[in-house]
Amino acid sequence: MSVFTPLQRPELQAFLAPYGLGRLLDFQGIAAGTENSNFFVSLERGEYVLTLVERGPREALGFAVALLDVLHAAGLPVPYALRTADGTAIGELAGLPALLQPRLPGRHVGLPNAHHCQAVGELLARLHLATRAACIERPSDRGFAWMLGEGPLQALRLDDAGCALLRGALEEIARLRPRLDALPAANLHGDLFRDNVLFDGNRLSGVIDFHNACSGPMLYDLAIAANDWCVEPCGAFDRARLDALLAGYAALRPFGAAEAELWPAMLRAACVRFWLSRLIAAEAFAGQDVLIKDPAEFRQLLQARQGALPGLPFAL
Repeated sequence: MSVFTPLQRPELQAFLAPYGLGRLLDFQGIAAGTENSNFFVSLERGEYVLTLVERGPREALGFAVALLDVLHAAGLPVPYALRTADGTAIGELAGLPALLQPRLPGRHVGLPNAHHCQAVGELLARLHLATRAACIERPSDRGFAWMLGEGPLQALRLDDAGCALLRGALEEIARLRPRLDALPAANLHGDLFRDNVLFDGNRLSGVIDFHNACSGPMLYDLAIAANDWCVEPCGAFDRARLDALLAGYAALRPFGAAEAELWPAMLRAACVRFWLSRLIAAEAFAGQDVLIKDPAEFRQLLQARQGALPGLPFAL
């Protein structure tokens, strides 16, 4: 189970007391985490999620809290940091920064259809539009610079075919980076996979896990989502789902010509980001009782993103 820092009931009770949410009824670790320790917490006044932040500087957490406040005020279905009686949003528990947030309704979708993908596209456009005019600046710590620095080291661990595939993608990122960085920007979720979106019936009821949120090109966020929500097991795109995702997004924020031109390269860059992070996690947590996602999935996706790819709709 991916709880890196276990908790004891007395220390959790002491942490929760200043929130004034009543007696602790129950708590349990969430097995799906890959970077932080997360817990479902039942209190007399409701259901909540507690996160112990295991990675990244404390100022990054302050950014996430500020961003979620903006998105919550804009009416997006996001978890926001609850405050203690004295207004504290970021606490400390077990020696780590800690956040308490409302638990959103709904469930993850294992096999998304076109309706789900359209809703995700619309949600992502709303998120970008809510922050584009007043973007909270914070470059990703897993962005293009990180890829170009970490990628050559990870390539050395791969077989010849994998090494060539990764190095070719890194060369493309290096060559196009000034143009990628110049694309229209806003705040990004940065990790909009199926396990970070909740549906209550047919309604998108929640978007969670903003610990990879950052500022950057909006197209990058969309590429990350497309590579998870719209793919067949072989790695190729399901055109009905991809068209629905892109149409849902473009109905609220139409794409520009530069975005249309760079869309294939951005899809490949999004594959590189998660291939690398999974390679690193697989090495770091080998033999431990931690959820490790298969790096080979994104190697396969990157291979499938070579050559001609579906374009963006309605490019201006």
